[in-house]
Amino acid sequence: MQLEWLKAGLGPLKDLISFLQKKADTNDVHKRQVIRELQNNLNVFKNGFLNNVAYDTLIDMLSNDAIKQAITANFNFKKLHLGKIEAHHVYDERNKRYVGWSAEKLLEKIDEKIEELKNIKKMNNNSVANVRNNISLQISNLYYRMKLLADFIKSGK
Repeated sequence: MQLEWLKAGLGPLKDLISFLQKKADTNDVHKRQVIRELQNNLNVFKNGFLNNVAYDTLIDMLSNDAIKQAITANFNFKKLHLGKIEAHHVYDERNKRYVGWSAEKLLEKIDEKIEELKNIKKMNNNSVANVRNNISLQISNLYYRMKLLADFIKSGK
């Protein structure tokens, strides 16, 4: 099972997804779209795990369109949450390296990783099945970054 690493995080993920749905109720169109995209991407991970979906399908379903549109519109990503990630925002040991990062910087890395995964897939006959890159690690890192961003946004309620 390729998304086995996600099993431990499913409980908190349901709460985060429902929180993001409430948080997306804002008049700021770009903030709303970025939060909804984060929510949808986390749902892709959750349902991908539950249904043992292939990495190729998972990558196809991940989206960063709202992020790109917000960048084009010169959206201030600090509106997602002011300040920096602190130790008490981090619930997963592997995310401690992001202490001191802003929501803006974390979202930039999320955007870059989605682009990179989509490009790796395109460069290899539209499949990551036989690539040399550690796709499992890259996808799990992406998931945990998204989860951290959602936890960080939630901490500011």
